[in-house]
Amino acid sequence: MDAQDQVSAFFKDKSPISRDLFNHFLSEFHKCGAITLYPTKSMIGFVHDGKKVAWLTQAGKNFVHIVFPFKEEHKENLCFIKIAQVPGSKQFNHHFRMMLKEDVNAEVKKFMKLSLQPRA
Repeated sequence: MDAQDQVSAFFKDKSPISRDLFNHFLSEFHKCGAITLYPTKSMIGFVHDGKKVAWLTQAGKNFVHIVFPFKEEHKENLCFIKIAQVPGSKQFNHHFRMMLKEDVNAEVKKFMKLSLQPRA
C-alpha cells in the first residue's frame, strides 16, 4: 500500500471536515518546503530531508492535532495548546490543534518553516 492509500485509510472513518483541514495544512506546509508523508496506522508523519518534522496525531470530528518537535521550548506563542518535554531528552513537543483553515496563520507558518531547518 503506497503512502496516499495509507493516508486514505487513516481518514476512512474520519469526518470530511478533518480531512479538509489536513489537506489545507499539508498544502500550506508544502509552501514552506518539500514535504512527504509517512503514514502509520495511528498517525501521519510529515518528512523533510529524511527527517520527521511533525506528526498528525489526531483527527477528530472538527479538528486535527499536529505535534512539532523542537530542541527548545517556544513559550512565547499563541498557537500551541501544550508544550511538553519528552522525558529523558532535550526534545520539546509543541501541540497545535487546528479547527479552522484560518488557524494556519503567520505564527503557525513561522513554526512550520522553523521545523524544516536543519537541527544541530
